[in-house]
Amino acid sequence: MKINWNYIKAVVLFGVVVFLFAFSSAKNGNRKVEKTTIEFVEEQKPFITHATVSKLLIQNQQPLTSVPKETLDLNVLESALNANAMIEKADIFLDVNGDFSVKIKQKKPIARVLNSNSYYIDSKGGYMPLSSNFTARVPIVTGEVSKKKLGNVFAIANKIEQDEFLKKNVVEIIQNKNNSIDLKLRQCSFIVQIGKLEHLDKKINNLKAFFKKALKDKSLEKYSKVNLQFENQVVCTKV
Repeated sequence: MKINWNYIKAVVLFGVVVFLFAFSSAKNGNRKVEKTTIEFVEEQKPFITHATVSKLLIQNQQPLTSVPKETLDLNVLESALNANAMIEKADIFLDVNGDFSVKIKQKKPIARVLNSNSYYIDSKGGYMPLSSNFTARVPIVTGEVSKKKLGNVFAIANKIEQDEFLKKNVVEIIQNKNNSIDLKLRQCSFIVQIGKLEHLDKKINNLKAFFKKALKDKSLEKYSKVNLQFENQVVCTKV
């Protein structure tokens, strides 16, 4: 019987390759995290600190640099970050060299509810806690506001965020018991009565026209109320 040496060589070579691959994988898996990088995406002041993110990443009460790569559960770590009320989205990456990187997208506050338990409303209409690290300059919200029913306040806050004139001038949103909305403007003593949010664009355009004319006439201080609830007109109450 003739021995097929080429076949034997191929089997041996295959076995060596499998052994080397298994050895390399085991060695790579046992390698510990070499470096951790935390990056905040988008230009925004940090409401959550690098130190806080690092604490959220501690696994089994050990810092990441003490944990072998093979024991890291990236899904669990991502879930821990995304569960934080300051974070909109977190992505985690681990390369073959053991370098661990985190990209954090923070929530963006657009209004601040001012009551016994103050908090922000974020750009998606959700709850966002205040930060001890940074305070956002956004309109405050007062009146009858419930954390479980932010839709109405979010609608006007989002409109303010998107409109250059409103963003520059509105400093306070007041929600009344019937869900009607009033506004206070920067350096103006009068109340702007928006009412219900139907036909909001038309009401805002009327406000802009009134403001432009009153500013030109130097008469802004003559009014205590500016009522926009009536269609196609602005009803003003003098001081």
